[in-house]
Amino acid sequence: MKTTQSIDYSEAKRIIDLIVERTLQMKKAAVIAVADSHGELIAFARMDGAPISSIRIAANKAWTAARERKPTQEIGDRVRHPEKGHDIAYYGDPRFVGWGGGIPVWKDGQVVGAVAVSGLSSSEDIVLATLGVDLVSSQPG
Repeated sequence: MKTTQSIDYSEAKRIIDLIVERTLQMKKAAVIAVADSHGELIAFARMDGAPISSIRIAANKAWTAARERKPTQEIGDRVRHPEKGHDIAYYGDPRFVGWGGGIPVWKDGQVVGAVAVSGLSSSEDIVLATLGVDLVSSQPG
């Protein structure tokens, strides 16, 4: 029987707290989602003033990063490629997204979850999500 590891709630809460603290230091607001290895939510935070649309986007970024085992930015770059690009519907589910800010969490050679941030620029979302990943990851993802 194959067993799978996952981020636990205490780790997810630490990730959320770290990202919220850093976002407040930036005097901004975001939505943060932490998912298990299947992309299902473990913890979620919508900061005061964060865009309503970012609620679904953050959850979908975490879902996508966990399911595809790669950062959402890579998926977006792939579908937008000028010659080799394709419709994101190729992935088979409307929850797949290609905006930066969803990053898988690796432990002992396997994806155990994902961290996603939405509501800021794509580059800021990526930086903040990476902070959360680095907090609990045992290897670069």
